Amino acid sequence: MPEITLVAEAGRPIGTSATRRLRAEGKIPGVVYGHGTDPVPVAIVARDFRIAMSGEAGLNTLLSLELEGKNLLTLARDIQRHPVKNVVSHVDFLIVRRDEVIAAEVTINLVGEAIEVQHGDGIVDQQLFTLAVKAKPADIPPSVDIDITELIIGASLHVSDIAIPAGVEVETDPGATVVAGQPPRVQVTAEEEAASAALAAEAAGETGVGAGAAAGSAEPTEE
Repeated sequence: MPEITLVAEAGRPIGTSATRRLRAEGKIPGVVYGHGTDPVPVAIVARDFRIAMSGEAGLNTLLSLELEGKNLLTLARDIQRHPVKNVVSHVDFLIVRRDEVIAAEVTINLVGEAIEVQHGDGIVDQQLFTLAVKAKPADIPPSVDIDITELIIGASLHVSDIAIPAGVEVETDPGATVVAGQPPRVQVTAEEEAASAALAAEAAGETGVGAGAAAGSAEPTEE
């Protein structure tokens, strides 16, 4: 997986007011850490970071940070977002080596069409959306695919059915269900609802009549 170069400015000011000014300038505060190095506060251009992370690799995009004359291979981790604006407000950059095995989460894509499920008015129910893996940074796949062409109602596909690229170790339970073919949901028609309401009303009426008759037949007590 090729890396994308980002320029990181070291020595950014610390503090709430300084951070606000930084964001107003279109920059994102962050921290670079890992492999025994002291955490370094940095700032990056928000637009450049957004473009870098918009590729198919997503969070597993390899980022080459140009920092104080050095090029550091990193991954973006712990991306924080504004609760209302949903823009990135802070990001940590984890330093990695090309020859080390690291943990990551990759997206699971459904490919093909579950014709038998569709013909039976069933539902393709995806239950697992990401896969925990371990691999060298360059071997982490942008995503993995699972073919649902042969899926039928009442059956399911599991992690063990996913085609895993070479050099990738799966951490998720191989027996975990990824997608299942569910039967069609029971739909109550308007006629059925009306019939049910009529039966309920009739039952309520009978109960009311019985209670009234019982009350009327009771003998008055003598004073």
